[in-house]
Amino acid sequence: MKCRAAVVHGRGQDWVIEEIEVDGPKAGEVLVEWSHAGLCHSDEHLITGEFDPPPEVKAVMGIETIYPIIGGHEGSGFVREVGPGVTSVAVGDHIAAAFVPPCNMCRYCQTGNHALCDQGAGTFLTGMITDGTSRHSLNGEPMLLMAKLGTFSEFSCVAESQVIKVKEEYPMPSVALVSCGVATGWGSAINRAEVSPGDTVVVVGIGGVGVNALQGAAASGAKNVIAIDPIEFKQQEALKFGATHSFASMAEALQPIAEMTMGQMADSVIMTPGVLTGDLMGLGTKLAGKAGIIVVTAVAPMDQNEAAINLAEITLWAKEIRGTIFGSMSPHNDVPRLLALYEAGQIKIDELVTGTYNLEDINAGYQAMRDGENIRGVIKHNSAASQA
Repeated sequence: MKCRAAVVHGRGQDWVIEEIEVDGPKAGEVLVEWSHAGLCHSDEHLITGEFDPPPEVKAVMGIETIYPIIGGHEGSGFVREVGPGVTSVAVGDHIAAAFVPPCNMCRYCQTGNHALCDQGAGTFLTGMITDGTSRHSLNGEPMLLMAKLGTFSEFSCVAESQVIKVKEEYPMPSVALVSCGVATGWGSAINRAEVSPGDTVVVVGIGGVGVNALQGAAASGAKNVIAIDPIEFKQQEALKFGATHSFASMAEALQPIAEMTMGQMADSVIMTPGVLTGDLMGLGTKLAGKAGIIVVTAVAPMDQNEAAINLAEITLWAKEIRGTIFGSMSPHNDVPRLLALYEAGQIKIDELVTGTYNLEDINAGYQAMRDGENIRGVIKHNSAASQA
């Protein structure tokens, strides 16, 4: 079948709406009609180059380029066709995307670290998780899909493990956001920062991930939830999602945090700026007190090999620096749990959406993100079924 998709053809280029060809599902696969897709900053990294591997890494991966690539890894949609052997979903089901699909067989899945599943190693390789062959093409050439999902396409063929059945009554924009940004931010606070009641938590960068780290910290009972972002609009929005204080910079927050904690500083600092560069880590670690945890959630350039960290401070104050992907969550377990919290009114998701766009307006949506006008932008696909 033919459908429209937003494609980026190289670094520094805009998204282009192309007509692509999508083949039907084979064994263990599902054809999805995407309803909504989140304009996540991770897809912006395809344009700015942070997700474009350096030449030596491409050589190891056996690829020359990741371009052209269909964007989108955060999404909600409807199952339109299933291949042989599919049992977890059926035609007509409402689903959320799982951009870190677990195989449930590798060492990491077996130890509960589903977000580190070995299947993720092939994210930027052409072909399906199932058999390595392609179901998507442009002008007859096989296409890469962001996270092998491509939610910026009206339809895509994905592995069964990449979809999570959800209740039909959940609004599709909210389901889309839970599939990445909500889960990643929430898990950064709950799982990696291990926020406890009474803690002081700092979140640096209040975008689609940072705002949900605020929600996770507040839900965990943190006494002080401190949002840091240079954009005043985001500072104000942060207060609606659990922040108790907001500042324009880490330097500005340093003394107030010392005063409110009687010099003990933060129990945890969650780094969620749009792009994490090494110089930001100096103040990020300084904001944390003794035995403090610094969680690195944001994407950094793949060739970022230096960070401004005082190693003596790490040693003498027993601080920890921890990385995370997807908030160290398990998609098939935690996406439904987060939606249940949303249903119970214990987490805000609808309120995250500050802009909704048609597919052809994707560049305007991303410009709004760059300009700090959106907390979360969402694409609404225009097919008849997607209006459900």
